[in-house]
Amino acid sequence: MKYAKIFVGLGAVLFVLGISSTAAGQEKATAQEIVSKVQQAANTLAKSATTPVGEASLTQFNQKDSPWVFKDTYVFVLDCSKNTIAAHPIKADLIGKDTTQMTDTKGNKFFGQLCAATQKPSGVWVEYWWPKPGEKEGSRKISYARQAGNTPFVVGAGIYDDKATIAELEKTTSTAK
Repeated sequence: MKYAKIFVGLGAVLFVLGISSTAAGQEKATAQEIVSKVQQAANTLAKSATTPVGEASLTQFNQKDSPWVFKDTYVFVLDCSKNTIAAHPIKADLIGKDTTQMTDTKGNKFFGQLCAATQKPSGVWVEYWWPKPGEKEGSRKISYARQAGNTPFVVGAGIYDDKATIAELEKTTSTAK
């Protein structure tokens, strides 16, 4: 009887651990989810284009407990007309920073590439090295960015992936409007 309780307890622990690791594996955002969420965010900001787009429109993108923070990623907003970060839910100290001199953790400038989304209606995918939320070391991140209607804003979000290629990811945006 004593051994039966131990086996039942051990089985329950293994079951819970199995479910936890499966759930954790599902918490990684996919490229399709990134494209969809960025499109939603761009539409949200574009709708505010009929009124002056101010801090009130951007506030939602600065909150950690918003729909713009999901799975293992988040939506950020750049003001490409001013070369600044307009909204960032994870690192508030980046808001208002001049992006022209900012680099990734390997010393590469990449914000200009994200702002190239203003020139491409379907948006752009850009690779750079950025710390995952809660980490200090950079990991390979590939972000999708697109312009938010007739505003100066570019909305982006990314995935941390060591294997995906830009060409592969661009296929996910061929249908994005």
